[in-house]
Amino acid sequence: MIRRRYRAPTPARMNAWPSATMPIHATRLIRKMRGGAQAHLLACDDGHFYVVKFRNNPQHRRILVNEWIASVFLNYLQISTPAAAIVDLSADFLDANPEVHIQLGSRRLPVEPGWHFGSRYPGDPAKVMVYDFIPDLLLEKVANRTEFLGVLVFDKWIGNADARQSIFFRARLEQRSATERSLPLRQGFVAYMLDHGYAFDGPHWSFSDSPLQGLYFRPIVYQQVRSREDFQPWLDRIVHFPEELVDQAHKQIPPEWLEGDEGTLEALLEKLMSRRKRVPDLIQDSRRGRINPFPQWK
Repeated sequence: MIRRRYRAPTPARMNAWPSATMPIHATRLIRKMRGGAQAHLLACDDGHFYVVKFRNNPQHRRILVNEWIASVFLNYLQISTPAAAIVDLSADFLDANPEVHIQLGSRRLPVEPGWHFGSRYPGDPAKVMVYDFIPDLLLEKVANRTEFLGVLVFDKWIGNADARQSIFFRARLEQRSATERSLPLRQGFVAYMLDHGYAFDGPHWSFSDSPLQGLYFRPIVYQQVRSREDFQPWLDRIVHFPEELVDQAHKQIPPEWLEGDEGTLEALLEKLMSRRKRVPDLIQDSRRGRINPFPQWK
């Protein structure tokens, strides 16, 4: 019997939540990214690269709050996701990098100096290839493919109004035999779950549950599901999710990301915690949608 685990450049399992919320500082623009939030890939002074969503992005500043909370929760649930950081964009950096801006039709909107949300890129973008899509043949071999089941549990709980987003990259995979003797390292694909701006229905901060909500568009990741038990241990982790972790995530959010939304966020998080025991039923409701993603579940 072979047990496999992977070594990713930025493993999401290292901490229950980010250990520090002091900002890092942007030093260089790499490129603009696709997507409605108009994020930019920036080099930072900690030696890493981050996909940065700006506080005054076109989707709403609440998107940053959603991303931060999702990152903290996913780390606790042991679901692979990029490390999160607060990224400071100084006025001097913005003056020196005029291409860092937001485009609204024909209007060019400057990015506000201050603290923004950063999602760490899995390595040096000049050396590490990251894919939004890989063929089913490779998807079957992704080292942490079962985490697509775990993140569906998360998405149902947190009301992710977007389809499941993920990226894939090659990492060194370690193989161990039953006698714990290491076998030669090899390269294999790892998935990161990301882009959680539309948790809590995006800027609306509500829960609009639907059977298809949160599903990944590739049905192969669900083909082995035969019962509710296939969603363990994530179901139990969410049903018994610790309130102190929610409080910790809340306290880490920069005040300028909220700007008067403090009470609304508290009410939202209270409602989120009251949904914990509903999550198993929300998973089962997915079978009643237009397309049943779990054809083996009888």
